[in-house]
Amino acid sequence: MNEIVAYGAHAVPALVEASGEKAIARFLDYFTATIRNRNTRRAYGRTVTYFLDWCQRNGLRSLRDIQPIHVSAYIEQLTNSHAAPTPKQTLSALRMLFDFLVTGQIIETNPAHAVRGPKHSVRRGKTAVLSAEEARKLLDSIEVSTPKGLRDRALIAIMVYSFGRIGAVLSMKVEDAFVQKGRLWVRLHEKGGKDHEMPCHHNLETYLNEYIERCGLRDDPKGFLFRTTGRKRVELTPYPLAQANAYTMIGKRALEAGIMTKIGNHSFRATGITAYLKNGGTLERAAIMANHASTRTTQLYDRRSDDVTLDEVEKISV
Repeated sequence: MNEIVAYGAHAVPALVEASGEKAIARFLDYFTATIRNRNTRRAYGRTVTYFLDWCQRNGLRSLRDIQPIHVSAYIEQLTNSHAAPTPKQTLSALRMLFDFLVTGQIIETNPAHAVRGPKHSVRRGKTAVLSAEEARKLLDSIEVSTPKGLRDRALIAIMVYSFGRIGAVLSMKVEDAFVQKGRLWVRLHEKGGKDHEMPCHHNLETYLNEYIERCGLRDDPKGFLFRTTGRKRVELTPYPLAQANAYTMIGKRALEAGIMTKIGNHSFRATGITAYLKNGGTLERAAIMANHASTRTTQLYDRRSDDVTLDEVEKISV
């Protein structure tokens, strides 16, 4: 299904195929025409396919056979086997798909409409974060005598200092690091087609300039900023670094720096936001810098309370 959703190939779950040509066309339209974000498309496609395959295994033969009881049973099953966000995302995806099928006159009613998902309230994100000292240690530990080292340091730094999402950072072109008002800025292409521009912290400005100049990227403004390395890992290729490769790189760099916390691509967003707030930054400004629509989202990345908790725990003198 990943391939279907990502590339528009004419292959669909068997339950959709059994519902006729019109249903197939409407199903593909939902993913290719209404969901613009590739990652969302892939996630929803996978979620919907799991459900439709489950329906088929339980004896349903077409989309028109799906009733609220089937959706409810599936959500109940997910609730018992997965954390709350999974059934909630599944229910959301199914509601949207079935609404689209109703308006396209493929089915008469939305079988997911009346089904309730599990309650789920999040006040603190689960993303592993580093202390400011650990982040500094990680950046300083990277050997920058090679293009790969220069790239890795710049990539980690841009996530720390700009609060950038990994997807937005890896989609940057060389021209998205530009000079404005005498300072280097970065342009991040965020969700919903929005461009988000941020001035660079002086450390980030140094790392980016060194990376761009020493790797000869300045003459290729339309090329990707963060690229893969060739087989000998000496020179950069024209191809963009994938998120999975960035994740692997971060894990290796952390181990080499003696950091035992299991971190990933998203960790540096939380690390940067927490460091900013600890140094007197405001939640409202942090939300703007992180391109969050609401400060409630930004609060999920704020881990200042961890220090308070540790201080209190150490008072248990046993």
